[in-house]
Amino acid sequence: MPPSLIAELRAACPNAIVWDEAELATRDPGFDGRNFGASVLVRPRDTQGVAALVRFCAARGLSLVAQGGRTGLAGGAATQPGQVICDLGGLNKIEDIDPSARVAVVQAGTTLGVLQEALAVHGLDPGIDLAARGSATIGGMVSTNAGGIMAFRNGTMRHRVLGLEAVLPDGRIFSDLTRVLKTSAGYDLKHLFVGAEGTLGIVTRVAIRLEPVPGASATALVGVPDAASAQRIVRHFLSSTAARLTAAEILWQRFAAAMQRALGYVPGQLPLEAPCLLVLGLGADSIGAAQAALEDGLAAVWEDAGIIDGLVATSQAQAEAIWRLREETGEIERMHHLPPSFDVSVPGGALDAYVQRIEAGLKKIDPSYAPYVFGHLADGNLHISINTDGPLSHAVHEAIEDVLYEGLNEAGGSFSAEHGVGLEKRDAYERHADPVKQALARSIKEMLDPGNVMNPGKIVSVD
Repeated sequence: MPPSLIAELRAACPNAIVWDEAELATRDPGFDGRNFGASVLVRPRDTQGVAALVRFCAARGLSLVAQGGRTGLAGGAATQPGQVICDLGGLNKIEDIDPSARVAVVQAGTTLGVLQEALAVHGLDPGIDLAARGSATIGGMVSTNAGGIMAFRNGTMRHRVLGLEAVLPDGRIFSDLTRVLKTSAGYDLKHLFVGAEGTLGIVTRVAIRLEPVPGASATALVGVPDAASAQRIVRHFLSSTAARLTAAEILWQRFAAAMQRALGYVPGQLPLEAPCLLVLGLGADSIGAAQAALEDGLAAVWEDAGIIDGLVATSQAQAEAIWRLREETGEIERMHHLPPSFDVSVPGGALDAYVQRIEAGLKKIDPSYAPYVFGHLADGNLHISINTDGPLSHAVHEAIEDVLYEGLNEAGGSFSAEHGVGLEKRDAYERHADPVKQALARSIKEMLDPGNVMNPGKIVSVD
């Protein structure tokens, strides 16, 4: 991008921070090294600044990629030379918290962790949680329809959004900051932008539905023979009125053992020998009540669920040690260079059969393949990493995808649960998504963004 064009951009966005290629080269691109492949980054301070940037790019045929916390796992924020980054870090204000209505209005660059801290004062929570809470932004979470550990109870980001504001590809501002749950006033167009990964517009402000926070919580780690046994435990706690189930995470043995080694846990520190491990979170009015509810509930279902071993954390340190097993998944990237990773949704009753099927299918590709499997049990979202270095050849990667995605659509599952499509799943989208759905998505993209300004090449392919 010529310096004269960057000078014009600075003049068109006078209140924005602008980094050229030289500056970008000195900055951390986040999880994906391709995030800072663009020629320039612009950080506006408000919605009008985003609109000015969009109009500038649209008038000159420049493609624009919105970025939040840059923690995406599917390449949705990847850029290349000639492109412009719209960094939403300058839109980081919490504009309003209404404890009575249980609604917050926040700017898109606000991180989940900052919002959680602000809401905790009022005994409230966004109703969604991610391991990347310190960097993931609300706008990015909306744009990928993030899920996380509480989706089984509170839904995904789509269910948390009451209203939103977005800048369209021509620079107009779509404003629907509805703050109420019930609205039946025609097409609910805000949902076009949820999960669209910035391909239809840039989300700038969001009205979020909030949930009350339990007074205290307790954590347990339970060893079970399979996912079906873990699901019996989850059903028991979901039907309980003594406390509220807040988390139900499942770890298959290979993943748990690898994490135990990576984190330096000594043998016997936690009960980790079962074929599957279930991490449970329970909320109640006090820690004692939550711990008692966990202990009583596990005792009541112990025999029926075939529980092998279990531990209810008796200290914060012990609870944190349990959660580190589940959340510090970056250790897998340290064990293997760029391991191929996948994110699927499987109907609950089919989890055990699915894991057995993919284990066998992967070994047909390469006898050494032994996947690490873990995820959100109560909503069937599994994360799968292959124990090999990447990147793999296109043919091998496609063969792995075909094993993992076979039959998912027909069974009512999804080849992408919460990480989005981005660049990494573009080929899989074209092979596995319904053709009519793809055609409709292209029509919407072409109608709203005929110049292909917004995050081109992601999700849908247009000429």
